Amino acid sequence: MPPIDSTTLQLILWAVIGYGLGSVPFGMVLAKVMGLGNLREIGSGNIGATNVLRTGNKTAAALTVLFDGGKGAVAVLLARLLAGEDAAQLAALTAFVGHCFPVWLSFKGGKGVATFLGLWLALAWPVGVACCLTWLAAAVISRMSSAGALAAAASSTIWALFLGHSSAFLLGVILTLLVYWRHSANISRIKAGTEPKIGQS
Repeated sequence: MPPIDSTTLQLILWAVIGYGLGSVPFGMVLAKVMGLGNLREIGSGNIGATNVLRTGNKTAAALTVLFDGGKGAVAVLLARLLAGEDAAQLAALTAFVGHCFPVWLSFKGGKGVATFLGLWLALAWPVGVACCLTWLAAAVISRMSSAGALAAAASSTIWALFLGHSSAFLLGVILTLLVYWRHSANISRIKAGTEPKIGQS
């Protein structure tokens, strides 16, 4: 982890800002604006891009990825610019938690894959790119978005160490555990052979 240079008040402030940014449910907002219905009543009921894709609207799904990833990146970049690396990593964590447990949706949010990738791209872009490529490779091979997410999360700490960003190792471990926890049902379905494929309605 990076040196703690920010004050306690600064860290609390950026933890709150990170959570607030992360908690914006862009999938649900876009679905409503674009007349796609209530995501809670579609497919898995999840608010993320994979479930938005099940509406058949690829544009909405792509925008959901962009905005969900963007909110994680913005939280990191703002905290780094206005406070420091310690605040940036804390904002990254709370942005991810905000997406998964948004107060606006009774703490029942998404699984955080796009936000996970976005915050890594902002924290250490080589690690972020490596995670994105890992997600893509695993998703293409398995045709399962969840398998891509699990592979990207599992590899993130390895990429962080290999690419010279060891100060983010602890954050990577915490994020990986959260990703696996949020995907526990997916893991069970993968083992059972019942996990939906990408694009499956």
